Amino acid sequence: MMLRLRKALRRQLARSWTLSRPWYRYHGLRVEGHPDETIWYFAFGANMHDSAFRERRRMQPLEWRPGRIAGYRLRFNLEGRPRGRAAPANIAPDPQAEVWGVLYRITRKDLLWLDATEGVPGRRYRHLWLEAEDTEGRKLHAVNYIAEGKASDGNPSLRHITLLREGARAHGLPKHWLRFLEEVQPAETE
Repeated sequence: MMLRLRKALRRQLARSWTLSRPWYRYHGLRVEGHPDETIWYFAFGANMHDSAFRERRRMQPLEWRPGRIAGYRLRFNLEGRPRGRAAPANIAPDPQAEVWGVLYRITRKDLLWLDATEGVPGRRYRHLWLEAEDTEGRKLHAVNYIAEGKASDGNPSLRHITLLREGARAHGLPKHWLRFLEEVQPAETE
């Protein structure tokens, strides 16, 4: 019941730019810029799929493009559902790696809504601002979500890895990344 109330409060606050400022401040974060200012959001997980990003989260990006971040690797080290059997996507620093995903241009107010759907501010995810690069080599300052994960990786649910695979294909990510995602084994759900 408390979790449901917290989610409802978080979503209500996300609709108000003014009310969001003290809420974020309370959690040691800042709401910056103007609500209509555009930013780039880098999606590497389920948000690459339209059913998650556009339908479930009700996001309407102003534009999108394939992109990557260098110095990070894709991990499946978060606790998912069913507990102990499915691990959602996360990223972790790795100077020798890169992660491919989708760069979405959204407003700062949209980011507050996305935060609310991802549980930010909260204990799990936090913002990570970094330099991304699109397929044309353009550098873009982008935000994404990162969480403190477990030391060892698990396996994503079949549903979760399917969202990543289909989202990556739909947005034209490179063939080597599609092959990488195809090799990820889903969790046993029995």
